[in-house]
Amino acid sequence: MSGPRPGFEPLLRELAPQVLGVLVRRHGQFDLCEDAVQEALLAAAQQWPAGGLPDNPRGWLIAVASRRLIDELRSEQARRAREEATGHARDAPQPGVDAERPLEHDDTLTLLFLCCHPALSPVSQLALTLRAVGGLTTAQIASALLVPEATMAQRISRAKQTIRSSELGFETPPSEEWPQRLAVVLHVLYLIFNEGYLASSGPDLQRIELAEEAIRLTRMLRRLLPDDGEVTGMLALMLLTHARRRARATPSGDLVPLAEQDRALWDRPMIEQALGMLTGSLSHAAVGPYQLQAAIAALHAEAATAQDTDWRQILGLYELLEGSTPNPAVTLNRAVAVAMVRGPDAGLELLSQIEASGGLAGTHRLESVRAHMLEMAGDRTSAADSYRRAAQMATSIPERRYLEARAGRFSP
Repeated sequence: MSGPRPGFEPLLRELAPQVLGVLVRRHGQFDLCEDAVQEALLAAAQQWPAGGLPDNPRGWLIAVASRRLIDELRSEQARRAREEATGHARDAPQPGVDAERPLEHDDTLTLLFLCCHPALSPVSQLALTLRAVGGLTTAQIASALLVPEATMAQRISRAKQTIRSSELGFETPPSEEWPQRLAVVLHVLYLIFNEGYLASSGPDLQRIELAEEAIRLTRMLRRLLPDDGEVTGMLALMLLTHARRRARATPSGDLVPLAEQDRALWDRPMIEQALGMLTGSLSHAAVGPYQLQAAIAALHAEAATAQDTDWRQILGLYELLEGSTPNPAVTLNRAVAVAMVRGPDAGLELLSQIEASGGLAGTHRLESVRAHMLEMAGDRTSAADSYRRAAQMATSIPERRYLEARAGRFSP
């Protein structure tokens, strides 16, 4: 089965969550609705290039998906499953129904909450968000997350079964659950972006299409929740980070660290857009961890050269971030800032504390930061050893090549 043709793919991705939200709200049965929407998307990909774009693409997809869903529900097995979960199906809408109906933004937001429900595992949340809200096919998700398509299909199937067996309703969470549920949604989008920004394994340093999908979904979330400071902070963080994409790798795909990047290659319009939204967010919303991370990224973006970076202010922001959201990764980043402000010995002392606590033990990130600090301290032999150990632990091929090259600089 082929995916959407390139000319229609952006539109189909935009419409997919809207159509799925309508069907699930009307009929329940997330798994059957999702299958019906995928069939409707495939039908559109096959028919629209030859027959032209319908006057109402959204209504067309709703009608086609609804007919497919009703056909499935009329089978005895599907009817029994539906009766156990949500009762009798309402009649399918005729083509053109919903043609003049305003876009129901809360359907898409509710769909995001459902895909990121705490009852689902993190990998299920990722997969369902990319499929149901992002409109990606199973093959595209498998490629993006670097797993076999059959494996990803099983994960998605298990996730939909969890939704069915848990009888998770398609409804907006009550107000008291919003902070926790929105935090899960933002975390899933954060994970998607991070995998695109720096692929955890494989031959490519970045997976641009995955990072851009995370940005697209976060833009959509911000349109739904324009006054939420953390949603805006998340989008600003993504844009400030993604703006460096062209400078992060050589033409051959080798990693270029931040301090050595050609800042003329940074996407300045994207940076300015992010700075504008971050400034507005910080002026009227309570400051949260994603806004703090975006503020740190903004300081890097505003520095004309690596030497101009305001590391003291960055250290202060990391101290605030660690106070509000303590975790070993934040402490590791604070250790880098400590080394830049107070010297490598102070940074290495903090690394020893992280290691003693068991946080990030055995990871290449901890070892590569240690190697960098040892290099700053002038201990070339120990730095080379740490770079080699980090390279052995790295699963990203470009990162491994970079670490090996750094170690090679100090070889006799």
